[in-house]
Amino acid sequence: MISNISKRYARAFFEIANEEKQIEPYYKELNHFASIISENKSLKDFLANPVFDQESKRGVVDNIISKLKLSGMTVSFLRLLVDKKRIDILDDIVTCYRQLMDEALKKVRVNVKTAFPLSDELRSFISANLEKTLGKKVDMTVEEDSTLLGGVVIGVGDTLYDGSIKNQLNNMRNLLGEAR
Repeated sequence: MISNISKRYARAFFEIANEEKQIEPYYKELNHFASIISENKSLKDFLANPVFDQESKRGVVDNIISKLKLSGMTVSFLRLLVDKKRIDILDDIVTCYRQLMDEALKKVRVNVKTAFPLSDELRSFISANLEKTLGKKVDMTVEEDSTLLGGVVIGVGDTLYDGSIKNQLNNMRNLLGEAR
């Protein structure tokens, strides 16, 4: 569950990014920084631990920032999160920001699971049809799942379109079970 605080920080940073026409670049910077923290458990624990003083945390964050090429706005935002003791909710802020960005850019994230690798033609076909159906640009991620037997399962937000053979067999099994 994402807190209202995370949403407020994300919205504030997004509004600045929107004014400066830097929605996607700021997202990429913020997401890159958040992934560095997420990938290092001891760093994440250090930043979330209230025992350590803000000066130490800011020094560590500044050290990471110095190794990255970040805009001044992103650097200021990250320092603000440290100063306000909110750096530990950065992942939630990034998630909220991405939702705001997708909404503004009329983009939808789609997860496609298949039992087999998709050809470029089939990827394009699925993407084009989803864009036409949803009326938004599609950012598609494809995963192979050998448990499907065949077909595809498409996840769009909270909606799941299950066209897998496994699902169809289960539906037939249920229908046959009811017919007895």
